[in-house]
Amino acid sequence: MEAAMGLMRRIPPKHTETALSALLTLLPHHSSDLLSQVDQPLQVLCDMDSGKEFILCEYNRDADSYRSPWSNKYHPPLEDAPQPSPELRKLEVEANEVFAIYCDQYYEGGISSVYMWEDENEGFVACFLIKKDGSKTGHGRRGYLQEGAWDAIHVIEVGPEEEEIVHYCLTSTVMLTLTTDNESSGSFNLSGSIRRQMSMKLSVSDGHLCNMGKMIEEMEGKLRNSLDQVYFGKTNEMVCTLRPPAELVQMKLPDS
Repeated sequence: MEAAMGLMRRIPPKHTETALSALLTLLPHHSSDLLSQVDQPLQVLCDMDSGKEFILCEYNRDADSYRSPWSNKYHPPLEDAPQPSPELRKLEVEANEVFAIYCDQYYEGGISSVYMWEDENEGFVACFLIKKDGSKTGHGRRGYLQEGAWDAIHVIEVGPEEEEIVHYCLTSTVMLTLTTDNESSGSFNLSGSIRRQMSMKLSVSDGHLCNMGKMIEEMEGKLRNSLDQVYFGKTNEMVCTLRPPAELVQMKLPDS
């Protein structure tokens, strides 16, 4: 299992589904652990009742059906499927409305979904998902990428309240895929994933949604900076070292 997880951490996100399927065939006795621990590129389904798209993941799945955060119904329909409590469902509805605005302002479009469920420690867990299609055919497109996807998964464990203080544990994963194919720059493919975790103890005076939003906003800023420095910064450094710009080559040529 440890070797399998190490392999999946090194697989590009666009090949995760194929690699995971192969591992499930090789390690059927570890299927539940693999499906719960391996983050896959997010898929989207349309809720016909509300007319809105929602994101599919392990956190809203039961058997082969997925619960929509908009209508609170499973697609395809499933009897006796788990549902959040009325109080938690109310918070989930509010979170989806707020997070849709956050997604539009920070990502200039895209699809977002929020799911919540009770845990065994008298608290609850919330999952915030964002899928941004940056390809030429994507919403809010700028036309720079042949293919491009940003998948963000934020899972927050919320502990029970103790003297108006609550412990929040956030685990965030971002999967990035970029592909260009044009005459000026040629073909280029860059993909990878990054995962980070942070914990905070915050007052509930401002509400759970406000506290979770601040943590996600801070974490996404850190993840974007890390991706910029690691993926784009290092790639740019390697390309410029192997293929320096013509202007730089001319500056280094000795005088004849």
